[in-house]
Amino acid sequence: MITTDILIIGAGPTGLFTVFEAGLLKLKCHLIDALPQIGGQCSEIYPKKPIYDIPAYPEILAGDLSDKLMEQIKSFEPTFTLGERADTIEKLEDGTFIVTTNKGTKHKAPVVAIAGGLGSFEPRKPPIEGIANYEDKGVAYMIKDPEVYRDKKVVIAGGGDSALDWSIFLTDIAKEVTLVHRRNEFRGALDSVDKVQELKDAGKINLITPAEVTGIAGENKVEGVVITKKGEEQYTLPCDNFIPLFGLSPKLGPIGNWGLEIEKNAIVVNNALDYQTNIEGIYAIGDVNTYPGKLKLILCGFHEATLMCQSAYKRIHPGKKYVMKYTTVGGVQGFDGTKKEAPKAVIKAIN
Repeated sequence: MITTDILIIGAGPTGLFTVFEAGLLKLKCHLIDALPQIGGQCSEIYPKKPIYDIPAYPEILAGDLSDKLMEQIKSFEPTFTLGERADTIEKLEDGTFIVTTNKGTKHKAPVVAIAGGLGSFEPRKPPIEGIANYEDKGVAYMIKDPEVYRDKKVVIAGGGDSALDWSIFLTDIAKEVTLVHRRNEFRGALDSVDKVQELKDAGKINLITPAEVTGIAGENKVEGVVITKKGEEQYTLPCDNFIPLFGLSPKLGPIGNWGLEIEKNAIVVNNALDYQTNIEGIYAIGDVNTYPGKLKLILCGFHEATLMCQSAYKRIHPGKKYVMKYTTVGGVQGFDGTKKEAPKAVIKAIN
């Protein structure tokens, strides 16, 4: 039985930052993640994707953000159960919880923080006949290593942040980048939309709107895509790679059966206080939760983690007063109370 103060479900950016905020309160954390490595989607789906809205970083790769967060929390010695999915939860008479994974590993804690991001997910695939035959043969639904596309002709379809950001990023890598969207308007950040327009005007991105990719050409691999524009004849655009970025279809998985209040595949929380769910002692932070005005941004997850930890401290130490201090005053100390060089993180992947 693994025991800890705060049991965190999900080792993505929000889950990792929770360790830091909990550590400042002298609370120990253990994290469970179904993935075999830390970082969540940042490590699994787009480790080389640049992120632009992390304070103090004008631009940082998603994988590098995970590394920086691990560096930040190493003095608090978090432990991990990786490669296992949190399956069931049981609330004991004393108010503590037992969480059991799909491999039978049991964890006990007075506080459970669900930071599972979008949960388990599958890419939304366009309804193109025979597209499955080209998967791993030029068709991909996410970009893990942009070097795969060096000196290649790439067609990206989509109108959200991922489509815009990757179109911008690949202009310095690919031989040719074409962005296809079914509307003239995009759903992504205005700054990214402006950047794409600038690159189009400079001849670095081919922008085709309103249009759709309705077919794929090629015998054993992608050799081109069929472009359909309303009122015009279809034509085949030669390319080496086709990347439809239409987002992910998220699923909560077993967590959806824990008796939590769910709304549109997200966990409802009380954002007026501490991001607690309808079950006292269980919190949900980051993209996995929902409340009026919710924004699914990493920095919002950081804010939620901070307030959640304050509430968790009161639950774990009822009646004990904690005087909040700025880290610039007290410094960041390990659990031994010293300010010397932080010890190397103790990461125990329990299989």
